[in-house]
Amino acid sequence: MNCEDSLMSTITSEATTMKTNGQLAAGGGDGKFPKPVQSVNVLTQIKTTDIHSKKFMMEGSKSSDSWNISDENELDNHFPNRRFNLFVGTWNMQRCKVPPNIDDFILAGEQQSDVYVIGIQEAPSDIKNWQIRLQETLGPNHALAHSSSHGVLHISIFVKRHLIWHCSDFVECKITTRPISQIKTKGAIGISFRFFGSRFLFLNSHFHSGQTKTNERIEDYNKITQELKISSSGGSNGKSKHKSDIITRFDGVFWFGDLNFRISQPHQHLKDEIANSTYDISEMIKCDQLTCNMKRGKLFKDFSEAQITFLPTYKFAANSDSYDTSKKFRVPSYTDRILFRSRDPDTIDYLQYNSVPALRNSDHRPVYGIFSVKTKPNQLGTSREFCGKFNHQVYSEAAVRNKPSSSTTAASSSGNRTHSMVCAIL
Repeated sequence: MNCEDSLMSTITSEATTMKTNGQLAAGGGDGKFPKPVQSVNVLTQIKTTDIHSKKFMMEGSKSSDSWNISDENELDNHFPNRRFNLFVGTWNMQRCKVPPNIDDFILAGEQQSDVYVIGIQEAPSDIKNWQIRLQETLGPNHALAHSSSHGVLHISIFVKRHLIWHCSDFVECKITTRPISQIKTKGAIGISFRFFGSRFLFLNSHFHSGQTKTNERIEDYNKITQELKISSSGGSNGKSKHKSDIITRFDGVFWFGDLNFRISQPHQHLKDEIANSTYDISEMIKCDQLTCNMKRGKLFKDFSEAQITFLPTYKFAANSDSYDTSKKFRVPSYTDRILFRSRDPDTIDYLQYNSVPALRNSDHRPVYGIFSVKTKPNQLGTSREFCGKFNHQVYSEAAVRNKPSSSTTAASSSGNRTHSMVCAIL
């Protein structure tokens, strides 16, 4: 990532810039990026309701001198039960403009997660603006640890700042399933990294479209698994020697995106049932192409999916809650999915799985999953290759956008200006 700097050098340069621009005293309860306070490292949990209302500060945080103790004790200090919360989100944005507010999507759940992995398909042309919007939404407690694009596929990984020190060795692989296309619209981005001592793989995919293209979608899956070049040890040289690597050689795998599988039912029948509130989700899932083919062992062997309790996420008429009104009569379907697999069956527990009806910018609705994930300590002597890097530019620009009004700044400047900006960024 071009904008990655080490955490400490970024803090120093940002403090200098903010002071030069007269922003040192700016902040307060009205802005997402709060005024400087004296706190370091470990941050307290923030409720998403407080972030919605921009009522959060970093008071109450406490310092940690855990760098001199063993990796195992470090993990236990952060996560006594050795489990962290993970948010995985997927949205086919249909090349729409970046929405001004995505709180309903990213701030789902009662509290912020420790790690956010957001994959989009048919991404907007201004991907930097999307990253900044994500950073604005999450606020200063998280930072963009890694991101990658492949055509109109994109994936962003945000991590709580005090946990970035425990992320290492980001490795990525990009696969195209429709090589003739000039713009890579179908395929996958795979990103692997280690969190403490466990290695995870995240795959954002966009499969073939079309009601009758089930076999083509299965071929997309097979092509991706065969061409994936990420090993569980972090290397990316050459193709995997074993087709089963993606399934068996990571502690946890999350595969998500616009998988494009449809419900095999008449278009009007489903629309009428939804409109009349007689739609039975459990009965329609029996007609879902992905569910049926997983049961037959055609793809995603040993993967699981949380129970679907929401309405189909595709296809909607523009800026409305009405399903497809065009002459193509596309069947309302669960095209947008999040699947997961772990080596140890106790590694991944799902907490929430839902769609976001409020975001009507695309013909798809976003889908998110919140998971409780078990991780293990690093082996003693393991080096920290990553060393706290994050996207400084995205973080800084989000802070500038959230700068309070001139009246708030004026009020702040009359107060105590002796706080250290370094403490606010840590």
